[in-house]
Amino acid sequence: MPTAPSTDETPKDGSPFRAPPTGKKKEKKEDSFWLFLLKLAVVVFVFRSFVFSPFNIPSESMLPRLLIGDYLLASKWSYGYTRYSLPFSAPLIPGRILGSTPERGDIAIFKAPPTQEQDYIKRVIGLPGDQIQMKAGQLFINGTAVPKQKIEDFVIPVTQNMIDASAASGRGSPCVDFRFESVAADGTRECRYPQFRETLPNDVSYNVLDLMDGPEDDTSVYTVPEDHVFMMGDNRDNSQDSRFPAQVGGGIGYVPMENLVGKAQVMMFSTDGASSWIKPWTWFTATRWDRIGSGF
Repeated sequence: MPTAPSTDETPKDGSPFRAPPTGKKKEKKEDSFWLFLLKLAVVVFVFRSFVFSPFNIPSESMLPRLLIGDYLLASKWSYGYTRYSLPFSAPLIPGRILGSTPERGDIAIFKAPPTQEQDYIKRVIGLPGDQIQMKAGQLFINGTAVPKQKIEDFVIPVTQNMIDASAASGRGSPCVDFRFESVAADGTRECRYPQFRETLPNDVSYNVLDLMDGPEDDTSVYTVPEDHVFMMGDNRDNSQDSRFPAQVGGGIGYVPMENLVGKAQVMMFSTDGASSWIKPWTWFTATRWDRIGSGF
């Protein structure tokens, strides 16, 4: 009897026919979407806790260096790590590890006493053991006057950020007081503030504003305790800082080093507050491009 012709489905050697698997082997999938989100959250948590973290500037206490609407990156490793280095101040780090003392002139972010809940940003002026005093608006460190030189006025256009801040504080002018408000050549409003250059004992120089005489211009001598720093805003007449006792909504007193969160490193973004979510083109016109990327 003749044999059936060989086909692709019939083995030529006459072995029993074996049908191919009817179902395709299930392809191995990559990690699930939820696992991906978990990994991303861990990466963000580690990055923000131990490398860099973003901070925004909500007030004028650090004029002229920092403006309302600035967004900066702070290095988290500069002063060591504590619970305040972690998001929501999670109590996962006992005490302070890899700690280091800041330098005079550093711009530092910290949890403000007495509640340790709100992030503040000020300049480091006094270190443990230093004696700090203000006399007639001039800073003294350990009995020696810090050089203070009058320079050109600091001029800044009135922005929506400033208008909103003045309205929230009940001020009549976005320039703190009408005496500092003027009109630019193009007819727009601007603020003109008296500006000075200070140079600390370690040769760090920076600009400060001294707008008027006030009680904070003449103080007693502050002796900085161990493991604390003395912080001041560059806008000397518009800053609740270590010159004032720590109280909610007021001063901050001496700041424990364990409260230090990070050191300002680079400007990440800046906006004048005039943008609107429903008007995408204003996202670009409101951006202060010349400030982005500047260091500290």
